[in-house]
Amino acid sequence: MKNLQQATLAQLQAYVAEVELRRGFAAETVQDKCLLLAEEVGELCKAIRKHHTSITTATDAKPQNVAEELADVLMYVLAIANKTEINLAEALIAKETKNEQRKWA
Repeated sequence: MKNLQQATLAQLQAYVAEVELRRGFAAETVQDKCLLLAEEVGELCKAIRKHHTSITTATDAKPQNVAEELADVLMYVLAIANKTEINLAEALIAKETKNEQRKWA
């Protein structure tokens, strides 16, 4: 996909499927993807902690880029949606329709 900046969620999902084929990740199972997603979420949390909290870290810790970690998380979420044959745009709309009926504190 040449212009990711204007991509819809469905286009991003298709892009991730194509990238996984090209990079040799298509054979990974949904379980593999979930484990990799958990790893990336951990890296995202570390980046948030490092840049947006007062919690101290080791002085020799490798800096984490929040934007890059969010992108990694999104890639794995889209990959898991592809592996489970879920149209994520439709799932989001359906879930938000349900959420609109809920009472929020």
